[in-house]
Amino acid sequence: MRSLLVALLCVLVTAPPALADPRPALDLDAATIPQLVRRMDAGTLTAVELTRAYLRRVDTVDRRVRSVLAVEPDALRQAAESDRRRARGQARGPMDGIPVLLKDNIDTRSGSTAGSRALRVPPRDDAELVRRLRAAGAVVLGKANLSEWANFRSTRSTSGWSGVGGQTNNPHVLDRNPCGSSSGSGAAVAASLAQVAVGTETDGSIVCPAGQNGVVGLKPTLGKVSGDGIVPISARQDTAGPMARHVVDAAILMSALEGRGADYARGLTADALRGARVGVWRKAGRNAEADRVVREAVDVLRRRGAVVVEVELPYQDRIDAVEFPALTTEFKHDLEGYLKTRPGAPKTLRELIAFNEADPVELSEFGQELFLEAEQAPPITDPTYREQRRTATELARRSIDEVLAAHRLDVIMAPTNGPAWKTDHANGDAYELGSSTPAAVSGYPNATVPAGFAGPLPIGVSFMAGHGADAEVLRFAASFERAAPARRAPTYLPTLP
Repeated sequence: MRSLLVALLCVLVTAPPALADPRPALDLDAATIPQLVRRMDAGTLTAVELTRAYLRRVDTVDRRVRSVLAVEPDALRQAAESDRRRARGQARGPMDGIPVLLKDNIDTRSGSTAGSRALRVPPRDDAELVRRLRAAGAVVLGKANLSEWANFRSTRSTSGWSGVGGQTNNPHVLDRNPCGSSSGSGAAVAASLAQVAVGTETDGSIVCPAGQNGVVGLKPTLGKVSGDGIVPISARQDTAGPMARHVVDAAILMSALEGRGADYARGLTADALRGARVGVWRKAGRNAEADRVVREAVDVLRRRGAVVVEVELPYQDRIDAVEFPALTTEFKHDLEGYLKTRPGAPKTLRELIAFNEADPVELSEFGQELFLEAEQAPPITDPTYREQRRTATELARRSIDEVLAAHRLDVIMAPTNGPAWKTDHANGDAYELGSSTPAAVSGYPNATVPAGFAGPLPIGVSFMAGHGADAEVLRFAASFERAAPARRAPTYLPTLP
């Protein structure tokens, strides 16, 4: 009996554990899409396992962040279909099996609300960009909260709040603001609640939440991504774009969003900065911490062999004077056109104003001053409006084109954001620093990448260039990311120490 017991103990000590998993652990925060694809191709990860991992984080972590409005009920079915395609050798590319969150002003058959209780009846079909994602094999994981109506309802709105989703928090410091209006997309990606997300921008609504949440964002050249099925502010400035923890993932998602065989990841290199001429638009004096991060970023550029040229972008005051009045006219025209496609929704801005006045939630935190102003705005045939739009677009393009040409620049770098302000429903946003307007109004590309911190709060830098230079700004963002990897996972501090 004793010898039998000894023999059994020897077997238990020397034999490998029967339930040991030989596969490497899955670090969602650090993993890139190419790494995940390699694991799925090798059979050490499935799309179902990846999707389940993100769903578990949504179920647990998002209780603090409040960035996800809804999870797609068929997300695991989508993932299982991806696994079957891969098993047959028919994977559709690098997005196949990758979970994506969509800002909830992007139509899916399951719904899109723009954060408003007025749009609770689902749209009739997916937006065109969603059809492209599905064609690429992506797993549509769910919908992200946003600043209601893409932050175009009130003059004192609070970014990240909507009547449907409540207040989204910045995952780095929970009482700090995630910036708008793609606040949920930025916060969710930072908190590793999806591999990537899609945001939208009219002026700053991709790059600001990316900067304040410490992730990568690309505001593409206007027209690169279809605007079909997206709740609008203005067709003259609106665009969807990718948000991610890594530049390579943003490039891969951008390729799927654009379609037409685009491959933005192919040109990403570590040495893009060597020999490049980079204009630095410092916007100094607005925030000391942002100034320090820009100085450190300039040091990185020089160490990597870039020629740094100090620049100022002209015409900004004149652009600011005409951009907003042009947007109010465009908002009324474009939103009413969209509302006519939505079942069960108000069909005019006047009806939407009346809905808000009668609803117990919609006006509980701030008003609808911009709705009231837009309802009285002149039509798009008005000569004054037409001159405002012409002036805004022309001067914004000249502000970039002329500086690029005068200094023979490859790209312009600027601070994306200052440290996130404390969320304050009584007074609204305390926005103090941004550089989004020239690229947003001109329709040119703008990529932001994490660059540093003010204590626990992220600060990004943006790379912008001329029309169609999306691949170039991504290439410079990737090279900077490689040279100075600043992003870190959030720690969910309840407040600043």
